[in-house]
Amino acid sequence: MRSILVSANEDPGLDLRLQAALDYARGTNGHVTVLFDLPVTRYIAMDALGGSYLVREAFDAARQDEERAIHALEDRLAREDVPFDVLRSEDEPATALALASRMNDVVVVSRGSGLAGTVALTSRVPVLVLPDDRPVTLPPRRVAIAWDGGDEAARALRASVPAIAGAETVEVISIAEKSGGFPATDVLRYLSRHGIKAGLTEEQRRGSVEESLAVAVAAARPDLLVMGAYGKSRLREYLFGGVTAHFLTQSSGPALFLVH
Repeated sequence: MRSILVSANEDPGLDLRLQAALDYARGTNGHVTVLFDLPVTRYIAMDALGGSYLVREAFDAARQDEERAIHALEDRLAREDVPFDVLRSEDEPATALALASRMNDVVVVSRGSGLAGTVALTSRVPVLVLPDDRPVTLPPRRVAIAWDGGDEAARALRASVPAIAGAETVEVISIAEKSGGFPATDVLRYLSRHGIKAGLTEEQRRGSVEESLAVAVAAARPDLLVMGAYGKSRLREYLFGGVTAHFLTQSSGPALFLVH
């Protein structure tokens, strides 16, 4: 994965996202694309007759602020030893990232952005979700793979191989495999064909699957957790809970590598 797309939304995680993307690009001879997004819909107002119009003064001021931010970022990245380019969009953030991801290998967002779940569902590439408050080692040294035997987990596993190939330790964690799914031992054989030696932890379910998995992941202490996203529907996870929703709402924990 050499083409890395980074959301440039100006939230507290931006510097950490950029640093992680640069570190990863250096390790893979990769390229960083930074996406600036100024959603035009946020500057649309309604008049008394039900019509809509662009609040031009506010939009132009926001555009000027964006231009300054782009120039500052370009000056910063020009001093790095990583090739980069900058994209601009006027779509809503998740839509902008999903569209831009078509010509990239991975999308980098922060956990606190609230974008990760939607981007994972709407893009066709992995989404790397970083903690908001601390740097992440990339490429990762310690990796955990959440395995339930389902299609989403299998897609995440296959997509993660380039990212985890150089890891010092890789641990497959199985809590509750789906009926008819692939057994966790098949994961070990698959990874071995790519030169990746992995261990296997099979835990008994205690409470919910997400709670059991969280305990096992905490014991493994990974830099990166590879997992399928939304094996259940997003609405069902919202209403009843689920593994993806659980890990996306945790303020602490490893970076996530999500694939739907």
